[in-house]
Amino acid sequence: MRSAGAIGAGDLAEDGIWHGGDLATARALFPDAPGPWIDLSTGINPIPYPLPELPLSLWTRLPGADDEAALLAAARAAYRVPGDAGIVAAPGTQILIELLPRLAPAGPVAILGPTYAEHAHAWRKAGYVVTEAARPEAAAATLVVVNPNNPDGRLLARAEIAELAARCAARGGLLVVDEAFADFTPETSILPDLPAGVVVLRSFGKTYGLAGLRLGFAIGAPDLMARLAAALGPWSVAGPALHLGARALADAAWLADAGEARARDAARLDALLAPRGRIVGGTSLFRLLETPAAPALFVRLGGHGIYVRRFQNAPDRLRFGLPGDEAAWSRLQQALAADVRQASPSA
Repeated sequence: MRSAGAIGAGDLAEDGIWHGGDLATARALFPDAPGPWIDLSTGINPIPYPLPELPLSLWTRLPGADDEAALLAAARAAYRVPGDAGIVAAPGTQILIELLPRLAPAGPVAILGPTYAEHAHAWRKAGYVVTEAARPEAAAATLVVVNPNNPDGRLLARAEIAELAARCAARGGLLVVDEAFADFTPETSILPDLPAGVVVLRSFGKTYGLAGLRLGFAIGAPDLMARLAAALGPWSVAGPALHLGARALADAAWLADAGEARARDAARLDALLAPRGRIVGGTSLFRLLETPAAPALFVRLGGHGIYVRRFQNAPDRLRFGLPGDEAAWSRLQQALAADVRQASPSA
């Protein structure tokens, strides 16, 4: 087992941004860890939407306009999109995060942080001056807010979002609201009362546990959405993703049941983590733990084949996703108990 001091930034991806879900890095850091690995480093629902059998034609023909229309209709209903707003489907929200800076107005950009690092990275790559701050930057033309926030679950009220939208619009800018984790708490969404000058991003894969499907949406003014669609080009979303996305988004009963179950799981995770530090917050798909022992705990869990999310700029914090079955819950409980016993002078 490697020591906490033996693991540093050089052990991770060369682009400098750490992401969850990279089990290749986990195996490299902890080559002697027992398998199978339990990946708690993402905020993806560990109980995915049940996959039906798919028609072979979805794999053998190009996606049709009617397939995309069915998906967008289901997304409009599920997300409560206003009738006068545009909506675009994309192969994941990451590509939308990359494209928006190329289409947005000029001017300084503020990111309400700390948050998902790819937002600031994308705007900087596009040549914008970017400020990351814990409060909305007063001078910024464009503002990016993740709501609920990743990784701490910070939540801005809808009235505050509307006020920020008006401020950005007055400067000729844009308010981008990333609602990747809003599906289980629809009352927190700025939709259906979408203010002018707002673009909302919604992620399908996290809530439905199908991140590999690569499906996301942008919602906003029709002209900007038309430009996004043109930038994506034809057939940007695969036929199986169109089909499965439309089916899952129309399944309100599954979403309600999954939301209740994941909320119970999040409470169960809180009970396991509370003795190890301060639970800063999170959503029903992940929890954020703060403790001075975070580096040692990361190593301890890695040695047990459990991978959690750590942060370059907050070494005292770890984010935990939800275990997917009782075997995984048991292994996490045992690994945390082993950490307590090791830390105890009488152990």
